[in-house]
Amino acid sequence: MRKLTSVLLATMVLAAPLTGCGDTGTSEASTSRLDTVTSRGKLICGVEGNIPGFSFVDQSGSYSGLDVDVCKAVAAALFNDPNAVEYRNLDSTERFTALTGGEVDMLSRNTTWTLSRDTSAGLEFAPTTFYDGQGMMVRANSGIQSLTDFQGKSICVETGTTTELNLTDKMRQAGVNFNPVVFQEANAAYAAYSEGRCEGMTSDKSQLIARRSTLPNPEEHVLMDVTMSKEPLGPVTPNNDSEWFDTVKWVTYALIEAEELGITQANVDEKRQSEDPTVRRFLGLEGDLGEGLGLSNDFVYRVIKNVGNYGEVYERNLGKGSQFQLDRGQNDLWTRGGLLYSPPFR
Repeated sequence: MRKLTSVLLATMVLAAPLTGCGDTGTSEASTSRLDTVTSRGKLICGVEGNIPGFSFVDQSGSYSGLDVDVCKAVAAALFNDPNAVEYRNLDSTERFTALTGGEVDMLSRNTTWTLSRDTSAGLEFAPTTFYDGQGMMVRANSGIQSLTDFQGKSICVETGTTTELNLTDKMRQAGVNFNPVVFQEANAAYAAYSEGRCEGMTSDKSQLIARRSTLPNPEEHVLMDVTMSKEPLGPVTPNNDSEWFDTVKWVTYALIEAEELGITQANVDEKRQSEDPTVRRFLGLEGDLGEGLGLSNDFVYRVIKNVGNYGEVYERNLGKGSQFQLDRGQNDLWTRGGLLYSPPFR
């Protein structure tokens, strides 16, 4: 028995260093994307690229929109340079593979937060930047007033989206037999609708409004008075990377909190002279909130100075400063009846 005990002890002693080496290897292998992006010197951001007001690339190759500004905000926090971004246009079927495979660092495109995407798809959803709902666009002279009017008619829809699933559910609930005309890419879907290959086009309401503006005769198309779903849209990062997720999450919250505190792109330098401890902590003049994220303590100042607060981002892309003139509605601060709310920066 004594001999057997000695053998077992010797085996455990030999195994201990091997276990330690294994743990070290695992730790070294789990590098955060924050380190990867910082070392690279630029952010690679996945966007849609064809939705005016959200992410749209013009003929000169310049990107603009609310989703684009979120990418710029993250780049500003990291590099103090909102232009340190490489954009990748991704359709609905390739976006998640591109993210989880490392082709892009984050998504900032019309992507709905759902339970299955948050779990089995391996995604992590940052705060919602636009609360939307699925709608339906038809021709003004079509005579279609409700979903039941689509009996025997066709509807264009992009595949690989919650839109496709919601459409099937709603029509099933309404007992309507319709013909789905499915496309992998949004441009093809809207082109087919424009050509009359389907009587209806369904997507997020904001996207329908934006895309309607690109049709040959926008005034000939209307959005029906129907909301088919809840569509919380926001940035997405890969799962199981807390450092990188926290970075994107708190940069997004910074846009919201800045508006609540009345800090704008124009007055942020003046606000740095404030004696208000909340403002001073928020802008990195006191405390070490930035260091806790692996960023500079003035990361919020960088974001606001380069991009502005959420209200400024919204108004220039979708609101009063844009062609769309969309009311804030649910996308206003909680203090004004909206849904936007940031946890404390402390």
